[in-house]
Amino acid sequence: MYKALRPWLFRLPPETAHEAALLALRAYGAVRRAPATARGGPLAVQALGLSFTNPLGLAAGFDKNGRALRGLAALGFGFLEVGTVTPRAQPGNPRPRLFRLTEQRALINRLGFNNAGMEPLAARLRAQRPALPIGVNIGKNRDTPLDRAVDDYRLGFAALAPYADYLTVNLSSPNTPGLRALQEPEAARLLLAALREDQAALRRRSGRYVPIAVKIAPDFTQETLAALLAVLAEGLCDAVIATNTTVSRPTMGHGPAAREPGGLSGAPLATLSREIISQTFKVLPDIPIIGVGGINNAEDAWQHLLAGASLLQLYTGLIYEGPGLVPTILAGLVERVRAGGQDNLGEALSAARRNLSSGSRPNTVKS
Repeated sequence: MYKALRPWLFRLPPETAHEAALLALRAYGAVRRAPATARGGPLAVQALGLSFTNPLGLAAGFDKNGRALRGLAALGFGFLEVGTVTPRAQPGNPRPRLFRLTEQRALINRLGFNNAGMEPLAARLRAQRPALPIGVNIGKNRDTPLDRAVDDYRLGFAALAPYADYLTVNLSSPNTPGLRALQEPEAARLLLAALREDQAALRRRSGRYVPIAVKIAPDFTQETLAALLAVLAEGLCDAVIATNTTVSRPTMGHGPAAREPGGLSGAPLATLSREIISQTFKVLPDIPIIGVGGINNAEDAWQHLLAGASLLQLYTGLIYEGPGLVPTILAGLVERVRAGGQDNLGEALSAARRNLSSGSRPNTVKS
């Protein structure tokens, strides 16, 4: 059905189409529950102290304000991430600020953390949420100076940690001026150490441990990535999300949309994201990695996992392939587990990574 609807949706401006999709998902969630999936099934994952029925999640940015969580859960995701949310509501950057590159199956966005603020999201999560892990992605307001950025992140943690299964610290959006400076080692260390203090205080008060993930950019040199990973290796986070959108334009051609400033997501990001996943896994093999960027089919998902990811996230692929992409990817991953003769995804990945390190080429999966 989505293939028939997509040409009509793509006649609308991208943000208008996205808003229509959220409204449809909200209505869908009112009549359809999330599918019942055995927690011990072949795709079950244990990470961050949480149980995931499958490794495929929704990336932040799709439902910033948590308006359609039940409908999104009903698509079959193993977890959802909302946000990015800032302490105060803000409109984001001027429109137009979202562009389709249909031929490349990509998007360019310069939305700029447009969201309703942390309090409405906290109220929504407090009132109703689906029964699967929910992550909340937090950032700073555009007009908050960088030297006060820690304050915004601590406000976000305080307001939203009580209702989140994990919190993501977004240091890597290219659409808030100066934000990526927070990935520099000393800035990252200061910010994450402060959040670790808040995390420990919450645990003392409530007994709840809310893991902290850090979302990083794909636009590093070898040296700058190594410097940031060295900071993260100091025990300042519980997971890494790799990656955010890129300001580079790999294999994009010369169309007018390709020249728009902003972050590129979708198929052209896959290789770059996978490289960051692989490098992060080599340095931080014991920290879960959530792989995101350019996943359009089951083979893309498998290759991100093979590179070192424990969990995955979708966004742009959902725009181009529709909601059927979720069960298609999950079916492909189950096929990969069975093809290797293993009982579960963890065993299949361990075997495939061993084969890869020994020079063998693992079989691909059907898209």
